[in-house]
Amino acid sequence: MNEAKKTYYISVGTGEIMRTPKASPWQFKIKATDDEITEMREVFQTMQDNSIGDFFRAHVPFVEYSHDPTNDVHDENLHKIYSMIYELGDQEAKQHIQNLGILDGFKSD
Repeated sequence: MNEAKKTYYISVGTGEIMRTPKASPWQFKIKATDDEITEMREVFQTMQDNSIGDFFRAHVPFVEYSHDPTNDVHDENLHKIYSMIYELGDQEAKQHIQNLGILDGFKSD
């Protein structure tokens, strides 16, 4: 059975997923099922959890950004979020993500 899609408003920077456009500033409008939103929330939560590791790494001056696994995880999660927004988003969201070029040439190990 196909689950009905509902409209959501996404703020990537804050990790917010909102049902109303006036609740908080947002960048992307999507239509998603409850399962898709649950998956997106899990990725946002992983990003939040990972940011704690980023905070500690920032206080270790001899670890370079390009050699830090927490940054790799962050980049992979951002790619997942933008991929989901691209797949679920309206035409404006798709165009914005294409213009950003964030999905171009992403490599995942």
